[in-house]
Amino acid sequence: MSWLFGLNRGPAPAGGGDAAPGSAGLSLPPAPGGGTGTVAGGGTGDRQPPKDKWSNFDPTGLERAAKAARELDASRHAKDALSLAQMQEQTLQLEQQTKLKEYEAAIEQLKNEQIRVQAEERRKTLSEETKQHQARAQYQDKLARQRYDEQMRQQQLANEENLRKQEESVQKQEAMRRATVEREMELRHKNEMLRVEAEARARAKAERENADIIREQIRLKAAEHRQTVLESLKTAGMLFGEGFRAFVTDWDKVTATVAGLTLLAVGVYSAKNATAVAGRYIEARLGKPSLVRETSRITVLEALKHPIKVGKRLTSKAQDALEGVVLSPQLEARVRDIAIATRNTKKNKSLYRNILMYGPPGTGKTLFAKKLAVHSGMDYAIMTGGDVAPMGREGVTAMHKLFDWANTSRRGLLLFVDEADAFLRKRATEKISEDLRATLNAFLHRTGQHSNKFMLVLASNQPEQFDWAINDRIDEMVNFDLPQLEERERLVRMYFDRHVLKPATEGKQRLKLAQFDYGKKCSEIARLTEGMSGREISQLAVAWQAAAYASEDGVLTEAMIDARVADAVQQHKQKMEWLKTEGAEASKGTGRNPLLPFTKGTPV
Repeated sequence: MSWLFGLNRGPAPAGGGDAAPGSAGLSLPPAPGGGTGTVAGGGTGDRQPPKDKWSNFDPTGLERAAKAARELDASRHAKDALSLAQMQEQTLQLEQQTKLKEYEAAIEQLKNEQIRVQAEERRKTLSEETKQHQARAQYQDKLARQRYDEQMRQQQLANEENLRKQEESVQKQEAMRRATVEREMELRHKNEMLRVEAEARARAKAERENADIIREQIRLKAAEHRQTVLESLKTAGMLFGEGFRAFVTDWDKVTATVAGLTLLAVGVYSAKNATAVAGRYIEARLGKPSLVRETSRITVLEALKHPIKVGKRLTSKAQDALEGVVLSPQLEARVRDIAIATRNTKKNKSLYRNILMYGPPGTGKTLFAKKLAVHSGMDYAIMTGGDVAPMGREGVTAMHKLFDWANTSRRGLLLFVDEADAFLRKRATEKISEDLRATLNAFLHRTGQHSNKFMLVLASNQPEQFDWAINDRIDEMVNFDLPQLEERERLVRMYFDRHVLKPATEGKQRLKLAQFDYGKKCSEIARLTEGMSGREISQLAVAWQAAAYASEDGVLTEAMIDARVADAVQQHKQKMEWLKTEGAEASKGTGRNPLLPFTKGTPV
């Protein structure tokens, strides 16, 4: 128990003297006579320290300390005291470590705060740089457009000059060629008339002189022909009679003939049935159903007829689903999500979702369906609901053949049903026939569950006429509304470039364009064509091209464009009046306007 000597160790001796061995800094009980009993020499007191340092040593203190040490060592609390001292030391160390951890956490938090501030500053810097890049890009785009317009103007002037020179040269050559041809035709006609007249005179003269000889030759030829025919008939009769007699008298030949005819009949019957089975297989696997009007699916017959076209289609890359399709930003984002989901569904061989696209006609439903199929790497098949009703009782069979054909697709088939409300209308109405109701039931039976072979896309202008079971099979509905001002301007520019500007600059067609501000004119046309669909704008661009073809010099002027735009706007207003009248008459019996889903102020 040597560690007990340090428990009551006091301050060091003030005088710097050496303590007695085994008692340095040890507090002892007071000595007799009232002394302090501290063994440390050099202590402060009233009396002078003794000359001998061992003169005041009291050995009883050591004895008592040794006795206390032995008692403590023999006590049962010795180990607890030691453990308590160790626990106090560990507690102090843990407190120091805790304070150290708190200090480190505070430092880490300060670093995180600095990182956050730096990230915020970096984000603000990036945002400002992005704005500057956008402004720079817009300015560069504006300059590029101006350069492009200037280049087009210069190219147009050069093309017009070249065309003018070419037309003058061609006109001169044509005039010379026409004069030469007319002279040659005149001379040839005169020579021909003289030759015909001479031949006719010579022939008439020869016939008059040789009339008797000709009649005698005809008489001799007729007699020889009659004799030849009689002898041929007599010879054939003799040969046929002898052959028949020989055949009847030989029973082996008769038996072989009967067996051959029997085998021939069996072969014809078997070939007929085999041909019917093969025809049904080809129709279900390789052919095209009667309900399908257009498809991108490659058939054997098409591959044999157009091998180069089929090869290009097989090696073509996937296109953007919205290439050439102009939609509003919200609708564009939604259909792009549908295209991405459909493409990933095909890659993962999962179940396709059925889609309903509704809206006014000419808003891009069919075009997007084709683009969606090509983008997803699928085949598409287009059918129209108006083809189902005239089929009558054959509609059920045709519907089953259609879905059997769709299930055999290896790439996946997008089945697009245009004007779907023509045969998918409510079954409770009296206007639907029994045959059409049976066809609708067959359609519902084949589309009751999702498929990983085909994707159903319905398009309709009046989706409220659908049977409720059809609505239950639709997973997503997309509204294709009429284009607004921004979309109309994009459409006008796209069709103007496709039908007017590109043919005029390439010089392959008889079309030239007068000088005016094309961009300003397209913006003006977009404002005037409010309420018109994309198809009507496309027809307007074709009308501009036709106007240029109808002109004498083939030049499309700004006045001609304005005239066609005015006609198109007037025709659109007239159509809307007819549609409004039709809607009012249809709403008398039902109390509502069936065109209401597609109206915004005026029926469209």
